[in-house]
Amino acid sequence: MKSVRGTIERYKKACSDAVNPPSVTEANTQYYQQESSKLRRQIRDIQNLNRHILGESLGSLNLKELKNLEGRLEKGIGRVRSKKHEMLVAEIEYMQKREIELQNDNMYLRSKISERAGMQQQEASVIHQQGTVYESSSHQSEQYNRNYIPVNLLEPNQNSSDQNEPPLQLV
Repeated sequence: MKSVRGTIERYKKACSDAVNPPSVTEANTQYYQQESSKLRRQIRDIQNLNRHILGESLGSLNLKELKNLEGRLEKGIGRVRSKKHEMLVAEIEYMQKREIELQNDNMYLRSKISERAGMQQQEASVIHQQGTVYESSSHQSEQYNRNYIPVNLLEPNQNSSDQNEPPLQLV
């Protein structure tokens, strides 16, 4: 019924416009009014569709519209699951690459630790050997010092008979 009335109204307008052509401003006004009413209808339809998708206001839908809505929702859920699957696969691939990198870093660090441990063992053995050399050299120097007269005994004695002699000096 709506379409019949709309058609009759458009016919009447077309007939009256043919007899009395509208001015440019009236034509612009009429065009914008039609566009705004179209946009209001589209907004209302989109809001209703949004409510239907959210599961609200379903009472006004017939069986065919409900099946159509269900199909749309299933397609949407399929796209959501597909995107989620893609993201999970990408995340798994990234984590596998990261795992390999971490394993390589771990092996590198283990080799560095073993190198340092080997170097420390070498240093400890060198220090131990040097300590032995030092101990033996200090032991030898003590024996060497025992063969000489202590310095304080070489100082001039005031009780000596020869005061004119210069004191002994170690060279």
